[in-house]
Amino acid sequence: MLEHTRLLKPPRPHRPNAADRRALYIWKSQAAHVISRAVDRTLQLEILPQPNDSTCGPTCLHAVYRYYGETLSLDQIIAETRELETGGTLAVFLASHALRRGYNATIYTYNLGVFDPTWFTRPDINLAERLKEQAKHKNDTKLEHATQGYLEFLRLGGKIEFVDLGPELIRRYLKKGIPILTGLSSTYLYQAARESGTNVTQDDDVRGEPAGHFVVLCGYKKEPRTVMVADPYLKNPLAPGQYYETGIHRLIGAILLGVLTHDANLLIIQPKKNV
Repeated sequence: MLEHTRLLKPPRPHRPNAADRRALYIWKSQAAHVISRAVDRTLQLEILPQPNDSTCGPTCLHAVYRYYGETLSLDQIIAETRELETGGTLAVFLASHALRRGYNATIYTYNLGVFDPTWFTRPDINLAERLKEQAKHKNDTKLEHATQGYLEFLRLGGKIEFVDLGPELIRRYLKKGIPILTGLSSTYLYQAARESGTNVTQDDDVRGEPAGHFVVLCGYKKEPRTVMVADPYLKNPLAPGQYYETGIHRLIGAILLGVLTHDANLLIIQPKKNV
């Protein structure tokens, strides 16, 4: 009978106390940690030790090629890569090698010794013409080699970008599974003494000069803000092997200070079918 039916009141809502709020805070923190870890990325990239002090560039290029499934020997890449008279090479020479093999190549440059920032402010500016004009007014052997290299790079279809260097730019490519070959200051990256010598170098904190180097960036961890580095230099002071993590701000500083050795760049190489 309806007249005997008792109406039940809905339960009173539970007010979270301090313990509940604390538990919720911990749960959210743990969830955020899981999400952060989920976006970490490490590429399965293998790198060989560089044969001598001046072949870090070709060794890094060899590692990138192997990552994409190419089977060229390191000796072949070294033989085909243009070398400077003072030893070593430039990222643009590595990029042109990749272009000739059918890859796409983009250089993010931070080298104000070669490129003026105003050259990137308008789409109608012809970089090749500005490089040629600059070469007429500056008498610098390494700049001359770099200019020749960039002119060839542009003729082959390479792209040059000038944008702010930050963690987002680095993570953008690593998230997509694309390794980053970078020319930087090993003196700053390693926090080591400056060096003297050419093909065989030695530490010299008084007479030495800042040293340039090539490494491959192959992963990152967002929460501790570190980047995984594949280093061709087997005796690097940062790890007992050729792979290590370094703080992203230390890395960015090393890349920007690469301007002292005509480095200061990111080289993005991609197979055309993946673009």
